[in-house]
Amino acid sequence: MANTYTQLYIHFVFAVQNRLSLIDQKWEENLYSYITGIVEKRKHKMMIIKGMPDHVHTLISMNPNESISDLMYHVKRNSSLWINDNRLCMGKFSWQEGYGSFSYGKSQVASLIKYIEQQKKHHKKRNFRDEYLEILKKFDVEHDERYIFKMIE
Repeated sequence: MANTYTQLYIHFVFAVQNRLSLIDQKWEENLYSYITGIVEKRKHKMMIIKGMPDHVHTLISMNPNESISDLMYHVKRNSSLWINDNRLCMGKFSWQEGYGSFSYGKSQVASLIKYIEQQKKHHKKRNFRDEYLEILKKFDVEHDERYIFKMIE
């Protein structure tokens, strides 16, 4: 679009179905590369992607021509198909329904990248649920506890 200029940084958080620790260190970097390819093919820019065996954080500079929900649909659908087609884990892999998306300004990007880079270190001290609830509180997002990323019951 001529004369359209944007700067849209979105932090995404999404989890493995039932918060199972299925993302193996042996192939997590390949998964991150695959997801980056999905994002960039859709004309967005992956700033960083890291996570834990049960969830992923990304920071994406968004192209305004696609909605957040459409991008996440393609990321989650295509990456789960890739995991299943390559038989990277036993059984059927799927992402949990839903995701978190939070907007950041340019001045906040460097500290958010550092935060995402240090996921493994960070989660030695704090579990994912507490981390996620803190993000929701920080952004003043109303939520229903029944729909926060669930563990197997």
